[in-house]
Amino acid sequence: MPQQKDIVKIAIQMPGAYPQLIQLDQKKPLSAVIKEVCDGWNLPGPDNYALQYADGVQTYITESNRLDIKNGCILRLTKAPGRCAEDLYKGIQSSDSGVRCDSLKELASVSTDVTFAQEFISRDGHLLLVKIVEDSNESNMIMTHTLTGFMELMDHGIVSWENLSSVFIKKIAGFVNAKPTDASIQQVSLDILESMVLSSHSLFLQVKQEVTMERLIAHLQVTNQQIQTKAMALLMALLQTAGDTDRQDMFAFLNKRNLRQYIYKNIIHSSGSVQDEMAHYLYVLQSVTLNHLEPRMRTPLDCYSQEQRDILHGLRQAAFETESENSLSHERRRSLCAKEFKKLGFSNNSNPGQDLVRTPPGLLALDTMYYFAARYPDAYSRFVLENSSREDKHECPFARSSIQLTLILCEILRIGEPPSETGSDYHPIFFSQDRLMEELFCVCIQLLNKTWKEMRATQEDFDKVMQVVREQITRTLSSKPTSLELFKNKVNALNYSEILKLRQTERLHQEETLAPPVLELKERLKPELLELIRQQRLNRLCQGTMFRKISSRRRQDKLWYCRLSPNHKMLHYGDVEEDMDNPPIETLQDKIPVADIKGLLTGKDCPHMKENKGKQNKEVLDLAFSITYDVEEYSLNFIAPSRTDFCLWTDGLSVLLGREMSSESMRSELEILLSMEIKLRLLDLENVPIPDCAPVVPKPPSNYNFCYDFSQTEQ
Repeated sequence: MPQQKDIVKIAIQMPGAYPQLIQLDQKKPLSAVIKEVCDGWNLPGPDNYALQYADGVQTYITESNRLDIKNGCILRLTKAPGRCAEDLYKGIQSSDSGVRCDSLKELASVSTDVTFAQEFISRDGHLLLVKIVEDSNESNMIMTHTLTGFMELMDHGIVSWENLSSVFIKKIAGFVNAKPTDASIQQVSLDILESMVLSSHSLFLQVKQEVTMERLIAHLQVTNQQIQTKAMALLMALLQTAGDTDRQDMFAFLNKRNLRQYIYKNIIHSSGSVQDEMAHYLYVLQSVTLNHLEPRMRTPLDCYSQEQRDILHGLRQAAFETESENSLSHERRRSLCAKEFKKLGFSNNSNPGQDLVRTPPGLLALDTMYYFAARYPDAYSRFVLENSSREDKHECPFARSSIQLTLILCEILRIGEPPSETGSDYHPIFFSQDRLMEELFCVCIQLLNKTWKEMRATQEDFDKVMQVVREQITRTLSSKPTSLELFKNKVNALNYSEILKLRQTERLHQEETLAPPVLELKERLKPELLELIRQQRLNRLCQGTMFRKISSRRRQDKLWYCRLSPNHKMLHYGDVEEDMDNPPIETLQDKIPVADIKGLLTGKDCPHMKENKGKQNKEVLDLAFSITYDVEEYSLNFIAPSRTDFCLWTDGLSVLLGREMSSESMRSELEILLSMEIKLRLLDLENVPIPDCAPVVPKPPSNYNFCYDFSQTEQ
């Protein structure tokens, strides 16, 4: 007795007969099962029959796929694949056009089954279809069925596309190139040509020679969405298969005729499944077009290339008006170049080409910098000169920023990544710009300078600024701007403060979705971590800070130092010399009891800001704070050396006054500490031994040759 799992209960149908309900024994040969079914209907010659699914895709049942049959399946007894192939082969050669048409129509339907396809091709049936196409003596309907059947047969990969004759290829291309004709013929002809192009380079060359770009574009302009889709598919296949030279010629043709814009505008009005398919082709067009930049992205700068060296020096000369270099000595000229390359923002000012050896972005970074300098010379000069003349350590390095920005854009636009077969995420802005990468760079490098100033960044904040700029770009592109101008307006409106607000909103939303126990844990941890931050602030005040007195004579004069006493009861301060670092508390002659401090003022409310109203810029206002004492008749006025020091001192003074800390630095640190502490508390530490004391620190190595030099490259 067969096991129960080997038995499948199914129904078998045949036209003109009552269905048979049988228990199919999966261990019994399929030929024996078919014989039993034929015996049930008294049919002779069981070898001429086969089983086929009655619903859905009507696939033949074979020994290899019979295990896919499930309980309740409905099968149909039909002609065996070999017999069906033989009958259709004869029918296609009939002298009666009606019989030929019916046979070819049935062929187009049953050729989707690989078992039938193998039988039909083994009789050279596909060559019979090729001959019908080459002769071109049949009606449009017969030709449509012929081409459809041929395409279905070839899709199984049983026969190579390269075995087709040039006459056949010319005939198929002729159907595509013909003036308005039967749409069904053109659809399947476009399908056939696409498969040819994707199968081999030699067929690509033949198809490219036979079908012109102009004709494909004409098919994109018709109202039939199926024709549009097939034409777009062939165009993408040509672009993907073409070599660099052919692809550049195609891009030039598309750009010259503004056809990318037309394709986008025409296709976004598609509907249903056609729209999804067209979205994929738009994604492919964008990916293939942008990927022509990949060779530049993967190629490092060659320091021996005179052309590349000339471009580097062209960037320098465009930024600085220098005296005639020819009249200078070699050493003087070399020193001048190094100085100007340093102002330009290169890390290696004596050999700036070393900054561009990293791939990616390679030579693409040089291309984008040169494009910006040539396309927008005023903006380029303004960027470089504004930052090269600063002496407050807040200068934004143009070259270093440009190299990293180019890399970020390559990652966002996925340059160098092959298009996915299912991808459909394209940028509408791509279809309004011929040089999207370069134009985006020009907008974003100016955005970077703006964000750098908003963040009051120094060289130490470089990575943080680049992270914010990346977020500004990705958030703006996700809104699908349709033009560069719209992108520019949106990305500039998304300033640093807006990014912080968005981050806070998203963080709050994430917190709302946390489980109640996690939220409760977070609230319980807050007091402990706030106390930790308070102690850090007071310790920082005890260390003290050097401040500058800002005079009204537009120059900076004396330095003074202020620090909190170890017992937190006195503020000691006094003038110091420039070369004095961290002066002892005994040398600071003046002091204020903390108990006498009445209030803390910031910004424009400070007395020293009111005295110089209209003369202070926003940067100074944001760093100003004062403490009042003796019934607010006296004040001690500060200008913090940095925003970090401003936050530390205002938080520390608030702690001394018994107030809540309110700086953005405190909020950021609290969030980091909370996140780390919660992650540690939620770790699965069961059966993990935790030592009672810290592990022994190992001895230092004998040398540090393994250390990586981060000064020469960005991470």
